[in-house]
Amino acid sequence: MSKYEDGQYSQASTRLQSALVAGLTPAEAVRAHKYLAFIHCTSKRERQCRAEFRKALALDPSFQLNAAEAGHPMWGPVFREVKQRG
Repeated sequence: MSKYEDGQYSQASTRLQSALVAGLTPAEAVRAHKYLAFIHCTSKRERQCRAEFRKALALDPSFQLNAAEAGHPMWGPVFREVKQRG
């Protein structure tokens, strides 16, 4: 996640997608989809952001963002909407 934390979203996205293709545990896959959603929301790709949150929730319907993540102005509202719609 160092690429994500360093703001290198394109490289982080590529690595996350590759990891998903290679195979991750369900918990790791949820986390990968969460970070992909964050990247899409930050890049103003709301449709893709929603899709990644849906994938995370399909793997773990009880998935929640932590308080700081849930309060983020870009992806917090998108996540709440996706979660609410089920």
